[in-house]
Amino acid sequence: MILEEAPEAEEPEESSGDPRLVADVLPWVVSGRSDAALRAQAGRLAGFVEQRSELTVGDVARSLVETRSALEHRAVVLAGDRDAAVGVLRSVAEGVPSAGVVSGVVSGEQGRVVFVFPGQGSQWVGMGGGLWESSPVFRERLQECDAALSALVDWSVTDVVRGVPDVASLDDVVVVQASLWAVMVSLAAVWRSVGVVPGAVIGHSQGEIAAAVVAGGLSVEDGARVVVLRARAIARSLSGHGGMVSVAAGADRVRELIAGWGERISIASVNGPSSTVVSGEPDALDDLMAACESEGIRARRIAVDYASHSPQVESIREQVIEALAGIEPRLSDVPFYSTVTGSVIDTSGLDAGYWVTNLRQEVRFDATVRELLADGFGYFVECSPHPVLTVGMQETFEDHADAQAVALGTLRRDEGGPERFLTSLAEGYVRGLAVDWHTLFAGTGAQRIELPTYAFRRRRYWLEEPAGAA
Repeated sequence: MILEEAPEAEEPEESSGDPRLVADVLPWVVSGRSDAALRAQAGRLAGFVEQRSELTVGDVARSLVETRSALEHRAVVLAGDRDAAVGVLRSVAEGVPSAGVVSGVVSGEQGRVVFVFPGQGSQWVGMGGGLWESSPVFRERLQECDAALSALVDWSVTDVVRGVPDVASLDDVVVVQASLWAVMVSLAAVWRSVGVVPGAVIGHSQGEIAAAVVAGGLSVEDGARVVVLRARAIARSLSGHGGMVSVAAGADRVRELIAGWGERISIASVNGPSSTVVSGEPDALDDLMAACESEGIRARRIAVDYASHSPQVESIREQVIEALAGIEPRLSDVPFYSTVTGSVIDTSGLDAGYWVTNLRQEVRFDATVRELLADGFGYFVECSPHPVLTVGMQETFEDHADAQAVALGTLRRDEGGPERFLTSLAEGYVRGLAVDWHTLFAGTGAQRIELPTYAFRRRRYWLEEPAGAA
């Protein structure tokens, strides 16, 4: 029965505005109700594009995200040119793994998004150079952070992030912590620009400073003061007197291991069911490493020469409180889950005293992730130049019986450009993350075009004639 004629087709509007990300690849998004339907759809699209040489990568990409439904079985082909894209689509159609495609299935309700900000360890030379060139959003936010830092340091964080030779070294604790803070704050802005908005934030150790700025609990200027002045106190009074070791064991087992050293070694952070970090005196840590080796427990040194989250921090308590006396924390727009308390807190309490406690106390990362899972968060987006917490988070998901939750990175070491970011975006999308792909086509001139309709999996439903008459 036809109730009404279809509405008259609207003329497609040209994408306007400035592009959020300039990349050599664009996403070709394909989906189906089943794996077979996804493969059929990929094959149908490949044949269609092959026969029409006038089609551009941008036209196909825009039309796929604007004129097709997003079904459960998904694939995202990161297309740089037509021929390469068609080749990858053929691989998808044949069910053969291929570089240049991200595939996945949306299963159930995944929950809300939380932005995750790690501590030290994800840094590398040139860690934001690719996005500096390709993302106006990243560049503008980084420049804002640079302006705030310039009142406190005599080097430029934009030079450090771009890997400019002969600038401040990432071996300096002030440089590495301030640079990571600026990059993480800027990466969060890039995620937001493509429609991935956090329902909460969580930070690990110094990552809480970036989390506080992104949530709105600290201004960029106050965030810069906290990260620089506190790192300066570490460099002046703690560097050279300690160290940190990552132990592949649960917190209870690690407490048994370190019991004999008293306050010389303490647990610095609990990152997951089998991921614990300790800090303390260098000689004691050497002995612990030997003990772990003899018991077959994997342990590795972390590249720092100070003991965060240990009794040694008490020696700089008053120094840090005095340096940060003028900061003005405020109520945040986004819930702030504190790894100091293990729960959501009022960010107007992020005063000088909090930032000493953050450096002194054990990081309750695993417990706080469990709290987020219990509160309905399902996408954990690590805003960092290299994922350092995703493995531990995945272990926590599985231990929490919530294996459907998803841990995503952003960039990777030596992969700091738009292609890597789009890959991370695709990894979330194929697992159900809501992404505003439309923002990628602003100002590109990409047009909406007619594409093949859905590859329905046809079945016969006619009743067979009964064997005998009633």
